[in-house]
Amino acid sequence: MNYPSRLIEDAVGEISRLPGIGKKTALRLALHLLKREEEQTRSLAEAIVNMRTKTSYCVKCHNIADGQLCNICSNPKRDASIICVVVDTRDVLAIEATSQYKGLYHVLGGIISPLEGIGPSDLHIESLLTRVENQEDGEHVAEIILALNPTMEGDTTAFYLQKKLKVTGVKVSTIARGIPIGGDLEYADEITLGRSIVSRVAYD
Repeated sequence: MNYPSRLIEDAVGEISRLPGIGKKTALRLALHLLKREEEQTRSLAEAIVNMRTKTSYCVKCHNIADGQLCNICSNPKRDASIICVVVDTRDVLAIEATSQYKGLYHVLGGIISPLEGIGPSDLHIESLLTRVENQEDGEHVAEIILALNPTMEGDTTAFYLQKKLKVTGVKVSTIARGIPIGGDLEYADEITLGRSIVSRVAYD
């Protein structure tokens, strides 16, 4: 593609590095930014730079934060007796969007994947064990919820965590897996359908 300007070409090149954005979409975004007021484009650029340079991670749960603690860990209304273990911040956002969970979180920062060279030491597992064993900062952890992806790597990570947490005596649970609301049984895979039958609940 022949660009009218090297500056446009550079902008398109950088924007297209973002996931899910091809050259055509990047060009459309670049031309849109070019048409906006300079101050608006500058504000966008500053917001992105500030996000990258000033964002920190919670010292307790490793979620994204503005300071030492994230807004969830610093909220006294959250139930500190329950910790939901997730892979990354996107999982925190997804669970928070349900408005059904009022406990705390612990972000692992990944999952155990030998093929990718990711082992337990590469994840925030020791800090989770510390939270449970030391009951620091007034936390009295009674339950750990493993909310990990239902994949081989996710199950491997969950199994490893369950073994590590067993000696602490804390209750370890996992999120339910089954048929989604509005789904058809005939389209469900065998593993999901099987787990739905095994993990059936009483009909109220």
